[in-house]
Amino acid sequence: MRLALAQIRVRGADRDGNRERALAAVADAADRGADLVALPELWNVGYFAFETYERAAEPLSGPTLAAVREAAADHGIAVLAGSVVEDLAGSAADGEDVPAEEGLANTAVLFDADGERRAVYRKHHLFGYESAETRLLTPGEALPVVDLLGFRVAVTTCYDLRFPEQFRALGERGADLVLVPSAWPYPRVEHWRTLPRARAIENLSYVATANGSGSFEDAELVGRSTVYDPWGTTLASAGDDPALVTAEVEPERVARVREEFPALRDGREYRS
Repeated sequence: MRLALAQIRVRGADRDGNRERALAAVADAADRGADLVALPELWNVGYFAFETYERAAEPLSGPTLAAVREAAADHGIAVLAGSVVEDLAGSAADGEDVPAEEGLANTAVLFDADGERRAVYRKHHLFGYESAETRLLTPGEALPVVDLLGFRVAVTTCYDLRFPEQFRALGERGADLVLVPSAWPYPRVEHWRTLPRARAIENLSYVATANGSGSFEDAELVGRSTVYDPWGTTLASAGDDPALVTAEVEPERVARVREEFPALRDGREYRS
């Protein structure tokens, strides 16, 4: 399977421009033969544009995700629609299963190549360090893992990388490819390089991080979207400028690595 990470330039509150760049990246990925493309975290409004969250929020049936769903079907490519600010009340009114009947969530949605919605993941760990995320958003509860293109695919988001127990839980549910849309800023470049590689090594799975590119008033994204294989080896990566990162990934490789080095069988359960 050819995987693409769309490291697009994200501008704060530039919803029209961000959507245009995202849809262009989906088309570019399809033209390059990708089977699945992932967009960054909060690509439609920009993670650090906190003042725009409320007015930019949409339910799952809203126009932003509808445009991505249509692009997936039109181009015949599966798309992880990074994440967007979800209006939970609007989604609940549509009959969706939501963690709260009101408020906002940082929500990633996975569409298959027919434009069918396959998974909804709401960010579990909300960033509290010099960030308004914990004040503005509601954390998710579900940990979906879905069959797609021969893989068991899961999604986490950015700050979730710092919580290895979440990735182990996904591994126990069979995940062998974890997609991580992100808005990771400077100066924590070494954390960005180390944490996803560690999560791949610990769980002997592919981990693919789709970060944004661009500057905000008080933050700059590091870019460096990367695909790591089950050994933690970098298969493809970018710098901090906009780029489309592509790599060939194989579910059989996960099985071979886990058979060759069966560390997951040796784990023990610890309780506090």
